[in-house]
Amino acid sequence: MNRTITTVLACFFVIAAPLTAPVFAQAPTSTQVVPAQILPNFAELVEKHGPAVVSVSTQARQNARGPAGLSEDDPWYELFRRFMPPDQQRPQPRQSPQQPRGQQEPRGPLVPFGAGSGFIISADGYLLTNAHVVDKADEVTVTLTDKREFTAKVIGADKRTDIAVLKIEAANLPKVTFGDSNKLRVGEWVLAIGSPFRLSNTATAGIVSAKGRDEVDRGGVAFIQTDVAVNPGNSGGPLFNLKGEVVGINSQILSRTGGYQGISFAIPIEDAMRVSDQIIKTGKVSRGRLGVLIGAVTKDTSEALGLSRAAGAVVQNVEKDSPAEKAGMQAGDVILKVDGKTVESHTEVTRVIGNTKPGTKITLNVWRGGSARDLAVTVGEFKDEESRVTKPAGKSKPSAAPGKLGLGVTDLTAEQKKELKITGGVVVEVVQGAASGVVQQGDVILRVNNTDIANTKQFNEVVAKLDLKKAVALLVRTEEGSRVVTFRPDAE
Repeated sequence: MNRTITTVLACFFVIAAPLTAPVFAQAPTSTQVVPAQILPNFAELVEKHGPAVVSVSTQARQNARGPAGLSEDDPWYELFRRFMPPDQQRPQPRQSPQQPRGQQEPRGPLVPFGAGSGFIISADGYLLTNAHVVDKADEVTVTLTDKREFTAKVIGADKRTDIAVLKIEAANLPKVTFGDSNKLRVGEWVLAIGSPFRLSNTATAGIVSAKGRDEVDRGGVAFIQTDVAVNPGNSGGPLFNLKGEVVGINSQILSRTGGYQGISFAIPIEDAMRVSDQIIKTGKVSRGRLGVLIGAVTKDTSEALGLSRAAGAVVQNVEKDSPAEKAGMQAGDVILKVDGKTVESHTEVTRVIGNTKPGTKITLNVWRGGSARDLAVTVGEFKDEESRVTKPAGKSKPSAAPGKLGLGVTDLTAEQKKELKITGGVVVEVVQGAASGVVQQGDVILRVNNTDIANTKQFNEVVAKLDLKKAVALLVRTEEGSRVVTFRPDAE
């Protein structure tokens, strides 16, 4: 570990201890010297539970994915890009002949596409990883610590929570045990095992830095924040507590360089299991829905409405015929409690309702007109493209290839247009390059510069005429509303 500890006197040394929680000496008297803290030894944990951690590699058909056929998310992409000739450092357009309408373009050979980690949850071959690890892959390979390789079947992947379930044909496999992430304490030691930069079964340790980080994602996940070294390739790997129990799935890092900078995020194992159980049992993920647009309660809002503090969620819009409207909810209401439990933020409301089984009757305590009241609501079912399980390659329509802007788009369905109350636009399926961080999967593009977009064909025609050295403005529609985003496609 690259962690150091400072002691009061140099003559006191840090020593290794058995795999137990850190031990502290008794409080010193005025004449005593504070002894060194005893640090945990993770060797036994790694030896016992490391075999249940796997490396996940993906392959895709060679269709201008990038250098050497790699995705830009692959940990080796940057290395290849830096050492390739300048004219090959960006994905090149396909030079295949035009295909007649209705015929699918021939697909090239399988080439390496991405890499990540995963872990075995049952002895008969079910595994968990991140959805983004297997997204867009045509073939998935799982490698065990004993070097055995298996072609994995993607049972399903839920992009909203970034959870995917894989299955390999094997028996008597080592499997992990699950802990309770709710019992984690900030400052507690945790360990990650994974395959950063394809270096399999790499162990890194750190502490829990914070809990309930729901502001870093729109999927309704309250992340565990740690300072464990997590890098590209660690995605989908387990986060262990000192008991050797999995308490999270390493999923994201906060970084300006693309590598570890001290802040990592893991999906709580309870969220992961809730999603994976649904995928395995029913083949889909079901979420609760109120049918409201909600926002944060600011200090100014709480003061204006007479609330004692800035907490809860302010209702900005109520959909017609939605569960919320049927329960009598109105725009301007502030949701304070769900089934008697106080909610601190609008993201917590989204998460709690999303985790509620459709058809469940709940009680919402709302603030209206200077006083609180209870509303009885029957939770509906949330339906959108993000909540549906992504099926394995070959069982769903092929994803759109990214164009000059690094955006792959598809046409909206009539149902989506009706739900969003729009007549045109395209939905973003793939995001690469300079558009990353500005536009997200699931966003709807309504306008490019000054041109309204009706469908995919028009979008591609408009984009083809753009000067990539100039800034591009997109009018984007999301579930939160509309916004204008600007970026330079040619920016490094």
